[in-house]
Amino acid sequence: MTKFSSNSVAVSMSFFFLVFLMGCDKIAIDGNNEAKIKSNLIEEYIAKSNDKTMSEEDRKINAHNAYNLARGLEDNFYKRKKYGEISKIYRKLKIHSKSKSVTDEMLDLAVSIGDSIGMAKAYVNYGVFYRNTILDSAYINFNRADKIYKSLENSNSYNVAELAFEHGSILLDLVKLTRKIKDYGESEDYVVRAIRKFETSGNLKYVPLSYNNLGIIAQQLERYDDAILYYEKAIEHAKNTPKEVFYATQSYNNIGTVYKSLKKYEEAKESYNKALSYKSFFGNRPKHYARLLDNLAYVQFLSGADSNETLDLFNKTLRIRDSVNDLVGLSTNHMHLAEFHKSKGNDSLAKFHALKVEEVAPIVNNNVELLLAYQMLMEVTASGDGLSYAQKHIKLNDSLIKEERAYTNKFARIKFETEEKTEEIAAISRENQLLIFAILGLSVLFLLGYVIFRQQQSNKELLFEQKQQQSNQEIYRLLLSQQLKLEEGRKMEQHRMSEELHDGVLGRLFGVRLSLDGINQRANDGFTESRNVFIDELKSIEKEIRLISHDLGTDTLSPDIAYVDVVESLVSDLCTVHKMEFEFTNDENIDWETIDDQKKVNLFRIIQESLQNIFKHAQAKSVKISFDYVDDKINLTILDDGIGFKSSKVKRGIGLKNITSRVTQMNGVVDFISNQDAGTKVSVGIPI
Repeated sequence: MTKFSSNSVAVSMSFFFLVFLMGCDKIAIDGNNEAKIKSNLIEEYIAKSNDKTMSEEDRKINAHNAYNLARGLEDNFYKRKKYGEISKIYRKLKIHSKSKSVTDEMLDLAVSIGDSIGMAKAYVNYGVFYRNTILDSAYINFNRADKIYKSLENSNSYNVAELAFEHGSILLDLVKLTRKIKDYGESEDYVVRAIRKFETSGNLKYVPLSYNNLGIIAQQLERYDDAILYYEKAIEHAKNTPKEVFYATQSYNNIGTVYKSLKKYEEAKESYNKALSYKSFFGNRPKHYARLLDNLAYVQFLSGADSNETLDLFNKTLRIRDSVNDLVGLSTNHMHLAEFHKSKGNDSLAKFHALKVEEVAPIVNNNVELLLAYQMLMEVTASGDGLSYAQKHIKLNDSLIKEERAYTNKFARIKFETEEKTEEIAAISRENQLLIFAILGLSVLFLLGYVIFRQQQSNKELLFEQKQQQSNQEIYRLLLSQQLKLEEGRKMEQHRMSEELHDGVLGRLFGVRLSLDGINQRANDGFTESRNVFIDELKSIEKEIRLISHDLGTDTLSPDIAYVDVVESLVSDLCTVHKMEFEFTNDENIDWETIDDQKKVNLFRIIQESLQNIFKHAQAKSVKISFDYVDDKINLTILDDGIGFKSSKVKRGIGLKNITSRVTQMNGVVDFISNQDAGTKVSVGIPI
């Protein structure tokens, strides 16, 4: 993340030296028996570390062996490639710190040998590393990778199709990030570029997803005709692919939502019914089915259709969502029912459902519907309570606007600085190219002189050539050294700013809050309650600062994608209340969007039940929860460092029986591994 300017020399040099370096790599490996033996061992260790039939511990050992051997190789393209593979293996094995450190070495090596693709792949690794933790850092690194791939578009040294597909995938990552901060103009530009890249590559796997993104963006910008067109293109491009029905149901639902916004309720009903016609698809997807039923009921309500029929449909949807604990769907359902009952003059029922939204929406970070709930409660409650809800509405709305504006400004500043740096790089690259042409010209003259005077001056010319090569290498080394020092200064300044926020502001706020807590414990002067108000406000400020630094925001436009966020929010909230440290990891190879909704609910409940058991009985200080994808199975592991229990309790405990029952429903397996004073491990494996 901190080595952006160092590619200024490397990008310009790569066009001349990469093919030469790759050739030299092959010669080095084939011509040196020791290097060849090392490379064969590295390939063997990498193959074993990717073998999912082996234990995780053995895979880690093989990954470490591959890395230790790779470090001893000569700095070249082959070594950089192996670093990239090993970094990916560490990421799959959830050893994130090691994955990042190998990526650091990979980037340093790519810079030193002028390997532009290597630098781009390193930046992509950084982007993946940060996209679930620090939003702007992820954007910076994906943006850098985009710039490098763009600079190589006219190069003849690479596979154009492979380069285009990789570039398109990076652009889709940038689409997701810019959509999260509602920078729809920038997001749309990235999608269009991504589609062109996929078409150039001939690999159209992500084209339906790209058009779906364009539809969402156009819908948010109220370009409704364009949105419908894009959703239809998503359906068209998904035909005869494994995800044909998925994109059809999703797009028809989205088209219905567009017509609802246009108040064309009959057209909206038609689109929702088209989606509902894929009955076999919804057989094991009650969440998707309920979403379409709720949307259909809502447009019936808006169109003034039969009230009893509409209410029955709303209640049917509510029962389905409640049965699978679809929190996102329940929030929407209760909001629709609140509107329905308010329109019938039944304020008490409207208030009941609005309060349900207030209860559920924060759990799934659905701030849009939470704002609607506050608005509804303002209108259906007494004046005193109504004023309180009005204040909550204003506070939440202001905080959301402030957060979106902060991220938008930050992304704009990053893009401006990147473009400014790109111009500097281009100028330096032109200077370097002139220098290289001059050196090449001198080399040609030298060779010509060598041919003419070969017999008389062969020894002198050979010595001169060696000195010339040393001079060229020294010039290249000095240029690299200069760029690395400049980047080191940038890194130090960035680190200083980070410390100012986390260690300075948060530290001082925490100190003030502790001081007030101390006063409350010692004093009994009648102002304790007032000080508690300020203590709560300080806690709120601390939370807001942490959110600005760490929270990724929530993409409410695609509730399926938020599943991992809901699970992590559950773990975070419960562990925070019980003052327990936790670690949560999710395998990025799991496509939660395609996982059966009943399975996701069961996994959510298993985690919830396990945490309750830990809090009640384990006396643990920390817990680790992880999702892994192995051999077409999702493995859930819950590990605590508590006092454990006797194996005989597995058969008697109600909570453990519930977990076993849920796993059996999913045709999975579950193991409870525990000894007294040695912690407990719950391992769940379910087929996808």
